[in-house]
Amino acid sequence: MGWNAEQRFESKDFVGQARQALANIVALVAEGGGKPEHITRLTWFVLDKQEYLSNLRELGEAYRSVIGKHFPAMTLVQVGALVEDEARLEIEATAVVPV
Repeated sequence: MGWNAEQRFESKDFVGQARQALANIVALVAEGGGKPEHITRLTWFVLDKQEYLSNLRELGEAYRSVIGKHFPAMTLVQVGALVEDEARLEIEATAVVPV
């Protein structure tokens, strides 16, 4: 989700929340000893497909600034609602960290 470690949304906009959600994923993978290149799948749950599409350039910049040039399998799903009312998106990730 696009909130910080204190479970507060610092950004109300789509790209800001996406950047934070990706940073959260990278931090969690790092806790397990992994790096962004160990992320194998991302599933994006968005409230508005058009909001995603209209922000592709900025979203790409945010993605590359956090993940780099690693592009795992990705799926985008438009949903009717998310658990947190302020959330614009949620991203589910799978990572395979070598032992």
